[in-house]
Amino acid sequence: MTGIPEDDAAPPEDDATTVAHTATNREYWDGMADGYAEPGRQRWAADEPIWGIWDLPQSRLPVLPGDVAGLATVELGCGTAYVSAWLARRGARPVGIDNSPRQLATARELQDLHGLAFPLHLGDAETTPFADAAFDLAISEYGASIWCDPYRWIPEAARLLRPGGRLVFIRNATLLMLCEPETGVATDRLLRAQFGLHRLEWDDPEGRCVEFHLPHGELIRLLGRSGFVVEDLIEVQAPDDAPSGHPYVTADWGRHWPTEEVWFTRRVTTG
Repeated sequence: MTGIPEDDAAPPEDDATTVAHTATNREYWDGMADGYAEPGRQRWAADEPIWGIWDLPQSRLPVLPGDVAGLATVELGCGTAYVSAWLARRGARPVGIDNSPRQLATARELQDLHGLAFPLHLGDAETTPFADAAFDLAISEYGASIWCDPYRWIPEAARLLRPGGRLVFIRNATLLMLCEPETGVATDRLLRAQFGLHRLEWDDPEGRCVEFHLPHGELIRLLGRSGFVVEDLIEVQAPDDAPSGHPYVTADWGRHWPTEEVWFTRRVTTG
């Protein structure tokens, strides 16, 4: 056993398991929707995009491309769709898709409140209803990037993007996932193995949910097999002015080790 996976290592889950995690996460996020409505309102109203658990502004964490005017964009796991709202205000033509009807209901309320209309679809980012090569930019901030199986959603994102299109996603840092306990905040000790890291099931006070996290090496290989090249990776450090913490990690931890990762990739092949 070499530790180096074959090209077809870790195949997608079978259909029954996929349906199970999709249904589990829909129930979880429908239950969480009320708690995320107010943060969604704040982000819709923000003059500048703010990113991640430390609320870093676009000027400090440049996630969006500099010029998105005229681009067809898709937000994979859009939640309350504030990222799509930021894109629309910058001249893009966004579409959002999310697994939670209640999250989308909040998104539609905010569309009405702000007078900003764009399509919102209820569905699974692993199997979207959109046409091949329909978009110039696919983006996910803690949407499909952690709640969908990467062996399914990344090839699906590749299918949706035109050659030269960009996929940008934000997820938890690998190191954070190795140090985060079943309950409580991240420690300074490794609590789970990196080899074999993929599917994590959590029993939160709010309910059961399923997340997906791949180590860097396998994620890079998967992106490459799907037709992407990685152009940049930002490992996010908690800023000095960060609030004291987050339910799963303290700001002090985040000043020493990365809490989040922003991946910037480009579609270079057609399959």
